[in-house]
Amino acid sequence: MHSRALRRAGIVACLAAGSAAAQPTPETQALRREIEALRADYEGRLKALEQRLQAAEAAVAQQPAAAVPSPSPSPASAAAPQPLAGGRGLLDLSLILSGQYVHTRRDPANYRIRGFLLPPDAEIGPGTRGFSLAETELTLSASIDPWLRGVATVAFSPDNEAGMEEAFIQTTSLGHGLGVKAGRFLSNIGYLNPQHAHAWDFADAPLAYQAMLGTQFRNDGLQLTWLAPTERFFELGLEAGRGRGFPGSDTSRNGAGALALTAHVGDDIGTSHSWRAGVSMLRARASDQALAATDAGGNDTATAFAGRTRVWIADAVWKWAPQGNATRRNFKLQAEYLRSTRDGDLVVDPAGLALPGSLRAVQSGWYLQGVYQFMPRWRVGLRTERLDPGTPGFGPAAGLLGVDTGSARKNTVMVDFNPSEFSRIRLQVAQDRARPAGVGDLQWWLQYQMSLGAHGAHGF
Repeated sequence: MHSRALRRAGIVACLAAGSAAAQPTPETQALRREIEALRADYEGRLKALEQRLQAAEAAVAQQPAAAVPSPSPSPASAAAPQPLAGGRGLLDLSLILSGQYVHTRRDPANYRIRGFLLPPDAEIGPGTRGFSLAETELTLSASIDPWLRGVATVAFSPDNEAGMEEAFIQTTSLGHGLGVKAGRFLSNIGYLNPQHAHAWDFADAPLAYQAMLGTQFRNDGLQLTWLAPTERFFELGLEAGRGRGFPGSDTSRNGAGALALTAHVGDDIGTSHSWRAGVSMLRARASDQALAATDAGGNDTATAFAGRTRVWIADAVWKWAPQGNATRRNFKLQAEYLRSTRDGDLVVDPAGLALPGSLRAVQSGWYLQGVYQFMPRWRVGLRTERLDPGTPGFGPAAGLLGVDTGSARKNTVMVDFNPSEFSRIRLQVAQDRARPAGVGDLQWWLQYQMSLGAHGAHGF
């Protein structure tokens, strides 16, 4: 309609120009009036269009940043919030509320794992008896710019202590499958280690994780990952950091106190099955690391270790869901094998006699667990696990320390009810024979976990 008006205006203008030298006549005056009418109509329509364009631009400028659509995440980055193009993202806030009731036959305060020397403050065992808060997590995350995002997680322990569990920045658009993380983070070794406790299928960590990683290994440093451009999932990782957590310690030296290498591969089998497997290696250095031990008479004694520890982990996970739909029924089979070697100097009674010795130990452990969702909202799980402490050698201090070379074992069954994807109530029972001399302990948990706010998706 607008083009026809323009053509008519052009034709009339040409006619008017050709007759400009002629004397005005009634016909030319009529043409002039038609030209003026067309010009007024065209200018009115053009002004209306300009006003509509200005109004649309103003409306877009007034919309909040969150309303601007962002690109759909790829499967490799689905667990991480995506950055908004050209600007900052809104701050996401997540709170995990967790509480529990624990009933045990034996005092958890005296819990030890037979055959393993661990720091006195190691987070092992079933936890506090009776009613208590479990670990509560507060997480803040946001896109910093189109290239970086930041995450910070503060963990509140049952005894009212707060600690920075994770605080890192992470790249989002390096390309070529590369990703970099810097700060404090849960190491990507194994399958269970990088998951927060509320994502576990059982209320506690397996014995192998407790005995060889102090439940979970986190690092202050750098993490580099590479995702191969293949149809089958294949990821390599390298981590270097301070390594202040067990099996390492704060050495107060330049350079890295801990180094980790990871490799994971996975794929789908048809529409109902998927799997992932991997191997990891952690090398950590310790200096004046306090370890709780007993003397030949079974009395508590202190030791200090300085040396290196290497932990190898092999993990495998298989999942089944009918036609890929896990909402009604699904099954997950999960297993990990850990092998630890420790080599270094050991000082017995460092605050007193400071008797010299050494520590040479090759120790291993594994767990196997299955979790079956047999109907919507209900799951049942079973876990069995074993530890082999080997025969540690203490060198010149061999006669000063007691050795318990028996195998630690534990069997656990759990059932949980999930009213929604944001809430869980769990009942768990375990027969624990990991204490020295194989002393048994029957342990009960009744636990709740509630997720508030925008929480990132969990990994495979």
